Amino acid sequence: MLSLPAVAKLNLFLHIIGRRADGYHNLQTLFQLLDVGDELHFSPRQDNQLTLQCNDASLQGPDNLVIKAGRLLQQHTGCQRGCDIILDKKLPMGGGLGGGSSDAATTLLALNALWQLKLTNQQLATLSLQLGADVPLFVTGYSAFAEGVGDKLVPVNLPEKTYLIVTPACHISTAAIFQHPDLIRNSPQLSLASLFNSPWRNDCQPLVEQLQPIVAITLQWLVEYAPCRMTGTGASVFAEFPDTTSAQNVLANLPANCRGFIAKGVNQSPLMAALADTEFTN
Repeated sequence: MLSLPAVAKLNLFLHIIGRRADGYHNLQTLFQLLDVGDELHFSPRQDNQLTLQCNDASLQGPDNLVIKAGRLLQQHTGCQRGCDIILDKKLPMGGGLGGGSSDAATTLLALNALWQLKLTNQQLATLSLQLGADVPLFVTGYSAFAEGVGDKLVPVNLPEKTYLIVTPACHISTAAIFQHPDLIRNSPQLSLASLFNSPWRNDCQPLVEQLQPIVAITLQWLVEYAPCRMTGTGASVFAEFPDTTSAQNVLANLPANCRGFIAKGVNQSPLMAALADTEFTN
């Protein structure tokens, strides 16, 4: 069995430049990878069947991105091998933390190694766009500045800070946010240097606060301890702290209707080191 992490991400800022003709949106965002996330376990099969077990039974259907990633790789390469996959889901669903996309990316990288397909990470990243705009980030495995739909990635070295991530008890539909008429879509396109020197914000946050007041309430609670904002299309919000102890003190006061965890920002995904250590890549 091959066991690998599927790490979370934060959008340190998220600007929406405009809507494209295909219905997607052009963005400018800064992706910070984290050192925590889901975990997946892969046991190769000799037939072409793909199975998925999960600690959340609602995620075990054929629409899970893990199964879709495996099928996509089979179709793209003609591979006739299969795999039994166990997903240990730890990240909240609908939190804007990239959990589903990260699960898909880990699956592509794992099966590429197990099935000895020898696709490069760049080939996998290009293929992964068929699964979602965030998936290439997790395939390439580096914190990055992103443009386009989030697929044009420039790796960056960020200070590896400590974050408290808090998720209120609600589920945000990414599709619903991006289809909403009140979404901000006219942020000016700026250079990376200008963005780094401007106040950071998330263009999705005002709309989500309006549609889900519990997100606004959670931000009002968290801002009492540190500057905070939302990641992705929510519902998770985050704040930076000087050290783990400071973050733990705030986590201890978590509102009853929220869940939270502490994570460190990382520039390279732990998935890359885990893959390098496995015999399947040799």
